[in-house]
Amino acid sequence: MEKINGFTHYSFFTEMSQLAARHDSFDLSLGLPDFDIDSRLKSFLKEAADHPCHQYEPLAGNPLLIKNIIAYNAKRVNSMKLRENEVTIVPCATFALHTALKSVLNQGDEVIIIQPSYYTYGPSVVLNGGTPVYYDLEYDFTINWEKFQNCISEKTKAVIINSPQNPTGTILKQSDWQQLYELIKHQEIYLISEEIYDIYCYDGLEHYSSYLHPELKNRTFCIFSFGKMFHTSGWKVSYLLAPEDLTAKFRCHQQYISYSASAPAQYALARYLEVFDPFENRGIMERKRDLFNGMIAFTPLEAAKKAEGSVFQIVNFRNVSKTMTDVEFSKWLTVKKKTACLPLSAFYNSRQNSDYIRFSFAKKDELIIHALEHLQKNL
Repeated sequence: MEKINGFTHYSFFTEMSQLAARHDSFDLSLGLPDFDIDSRLKSFLKEAADHPCHQYEPLAGNPLLIKNIIAYNAKRVNSMKLRENEVTIVPCATFALHTALKSVLNQGDEVIIIQPSYYTYGPSVVLNGGTPVYYDLEYDFTINWEKFQNCISEKTKAVIINSPQNPTGTILKQSDWQQLYELIKHQEIYLISEEIYDIYCYDGLEHYSSYLHPELKNRTFCIFSFGKMFHTSGWKVSYLLAPEDLTAKFRCHQQYISYSASAPAQYALARYLEVFDPFENRGIMERKRDLFNGMIAFTPLEAAKKAEGSVFQIVNFRNVSKTMTDVEFSKWLTVKKKTACLPLSAFYNSRQNSDYIRFSFAKKDELIIHALEHLQKNL
């Protein structure tokens, strides 16, 4: 696994998928769904072609989309009451995170990153002049807030958190947000909260956003993704919630980078939000998680902690190999056992090995069944 300046090179994440294609393997490595989007979304995108929405949208975004985002968030089980000047439409979650950091960081500021984490976090901090400080999740992939406190210094300017988390599937609860606030409330420390898998919370759990915390909200950039909600990552439309003063800082930078996101896609998404049922999407993905976990239980691989959310399941592979690194095991499983995954160490800044691999269950049922039947017979 190649690392450049301490960061995992992106090619590794595509390498496993390419390896799967070359060896005709079942590809459960990346979180890209292989099933079709809702036909109503296609209809609304076709409708957009006949609608006058082919020029730049306003910097804040399509007004109808903003209105419907506000209505959608108000209807959550954990309802969020939003104002128009708190919502900004952005091209993608990665853009939102990078621009949020640009809005608050000065040279040499420290940013705490909870790992394992998505590979863009550290580079975004460095590219914005900051210094990443890494906190490792506990063995059960939870946060020990007493240990987390040791990462905070007088140079700390921001914390990046992802919930539901990629790759572990862990969800932060209301009490977690309170504990975080207690640790940072006496300093000027901002929160970049990536909540892109918000609708995928399982076993009766409901997403509790950082933006619901009355005090934490005032220092939070909260990121959501239509690409993850609707399986339309190629449409490149997400949205950011932030208080008015942080929204103004964010848009100041945004206007010189992307300005706006795809206008026809914004229109189609706005129309779709009027009919979208998040419980249906969540139910589909929860059934896929249960299908995956039910079948992997009949292999030597061990899903010790069922994912609380997201579209990923972490699996311990040490019953199969005590000696291979997680990178070696991932490649071996892909090539020799025809099932592609990712090593957990790919989600750490400096760790070269772990006991875990990550699978995505955001796949057609038949792919999950065929992959797991193959592992049941061949592991």
